[in-house]
Amino acid sequence: MLQTIALWVALPLLSIAVALPVIRLVRGPTLPDRVVALDVMGTTAIAIFATYALINAQPAFLDAALVVGLIGFIGTIAFAYYAERRL
Repeated sequence: MLQTIALWVALPLLSIAVALPVIRLVRGPTLPDRVVALDVMGTTAIAIFATYALINAQPAFLDAALVVGLIGFIGTIAFAYYAERRL
């Protein structure tokens, strides 16, 4: 019972937490700031998927969270490669 209430409270808070990096994504000022904002959004999306999987007892959403995490990691590696080549 208490766990269910905590999960239902956590889900809206995580949704708000996705909106905050959007400001940094739009305003910048540099490309690394935008990449970090995307990483934060991806990490928060993973938390949302995991919370939703716990609420509905559907482990398939954990697979989606894993895919989002892998794509975020590959994107960060690609940016690091780009930044290294640029310098």
